[in-house]
Amino acid sequence: MSRPSHHDQALPLRGARSAILAALLLASGCIGNLGDSSGAEPGDKPGAEPGVEDPTPGAPLACKDGVVYPGRAPLRRLTRVEYNNTVRDLLGDTTDPAFSLPSEDVGNGFGNDADTLSVSSLLAEQLGTVAEGVAQRATATPEALAKLAPCARNVAAADEAACARTIIESLAPVAYRRPLAGGEAEELLALYSVGRTDATFATGVATMIEALLQSPDFLYRIEWGTPDPERPQLRRPTGDEMATRLSYLLWGTMPDEELRMAAQAGELSTKEGVRKHAERMLDDDRSRPTIRFFFDNLLPISSLADLERNAEAFPTFSRTIGSLMREETQRFLEHEIFEGTGSWASILTAPYTFMNERLAAFYGVSGVKGDEFQKVELDTTQRLGLLTQAGVMAGTTHSNNTNPVVRGSFVLQKLMCIPIPLPTGDILEKVKPPDPYSGATARDRFSQHSKDKACAGCHQFMDPVGFAFENYDAVGLYRTTENDVVIDPSGTVPGTLGDVSGPIELVQKLAASEEVQHCFAKRWSEFAYGLTLRKEDQCTEQAVTTAFEASGYNVKQLLIDLTQTDAFHYLASGQE
Repeated sequence: MSRPSHHDQALPLRGARSAILAALLLASGCIGNLGDSSGAEPGDKPGAEPGVEDPTPGAPLACKDGVVYPGRAPLRRLTRVEYNNTVRDLLGDTTDPAFSLPSEDVGNGFGNDADTLSVSSLLAEQLGTVAEGVAQRATATPEALAKLAPCARNVAAADEAACARTIIESLAPVAYRRPLAGGEAEELLALYSVGRTDATFATGVATMIEALLQSPDFLYRIEWGTPDPERPQLRRPTGDEMATRLSYLLWGTMPDEELRMAAQAGELSTKEGVRKHAERMLDDDRSRPTIRFFFDNLLPISSLADLERNAEAFPTFSRTIGSLMREETQRFLEHEIFEGTGSWASILTAPYTFMNERLAAFYGVSGVKGDEFQKVELDTTQRLGLLTQAGVMAGTTHSNNTNPVVRGSFVLQKLMCIPIPLPTGDILEKVKPPDPYSGATARDRFSQHSKDKACAGCHQFMDPVGFAFENYDAVGLYRTTENDVVIDPSGTVPGTLGDVSGPIELVQKLAASEEVQHCFAKRWSEFAYGLTLRKEDQCTEQAVTTAFEASGYNVKQLLIDLTQTDAFHYLASGQE
């Protein structure tokens, strides 16, 4: 299939809304199917190589050295965060306009799962409203216009069309993340002219920008690729497409000037060239929001600022403390990844954290002064690493009483990649939190789970993990008793990890577990590639895991290795 025509844009903007909406829906459906780059022909089964059958359906794929495994690359729409970052860098708009749109479906856990990022007719209309607001702000004053092009500040009537073209030729290639195709500049200029009729120069420019921001070429990361001379059944992303892959993975926004120039110079045509730029980008502070975003979604910390607890039971807790908890976790992670040992194991077992004076007072830690966060050594008999931070413990508690089910489920599903099926039928009818007065401790209150055969099937795995965190109350403060009864924090982890005496031994065993390390690599792969990994992605997953092991499970190196897989460097022949 050839690249679609853009001639439907050469319409009055209000009248073109239906055409734009249709283009968005078409992109979401038709092009999305083309982007599923398994490379299989009709009737082929998912396998290691395009056109090669999987001889043992249901069994792990046999990944062979020297064979390219492009994986899947479905069409990806910009998420709300990516949209906000892109219009910020494109037009200087810092209002986060896309947060007025509905939240993405969780999908792979990060809100960027291509399989769930479809566009309904309602969302297309909402995107039009957002684009209109961005365009108006970008052209609201002479100073704003001048940021688009110096000629736009006080443009004479005779020079308006030329100035509009200047804006188009500088803005549109950056917005589309590729050079303009033949005729595209003229189509955008025609839209400017429609908006300019019976109005002002600024209105004409706003009309053009509004259409630009509703184009599938802006809203979607469209990849057409170029044939690989050595493997004609496969295609590689073009230089501009590779720059886009890199930039949205590591910075969550469009490529910067240096990356665009590298694409045009052919520097992104090899894995070595991509690695060089990935290393540069990770050394840039613009990579840190991506780290924060990933962990905000992996961990239960994103809503800590909205957490509410009973003031009588927890007098030292407030929403401000909740916000500081989240900041603690984010600062700790950034420091350990970029300045510390940087391994997932060291993150899980680090003997320090970051606090300011107010948060330290909440923890009961003395000697910390001022509003600035500073490194604080932990009492490692009580806390060790990421999981014992108050924010993680409070975030896995949904009421004034701790819930070992929620905490255990978090560890199993998020950190060990062990799926827990949701209860259905008769079991669902039995699911309800225990009476808070049914026992002095959480272990007492949740004991019914082990007695009821219908519940024990799942809870025999979740509850014993959660019991190991019972030394932390509903706001994450350390305790040894509950209702004047001594807490038993012993627990059990499924598989080979076995019994633990409490939270410290639990996090130490998790940190030493290959299963936990491999799950972490899988979570990053799903985030990086915008997918929920399936069988046909097994060779990609295996390549990432192998590289992660070789690096000593280093997180920063993992991000670089994610740019070195076949899935990152190849498309399949179905997308052409």
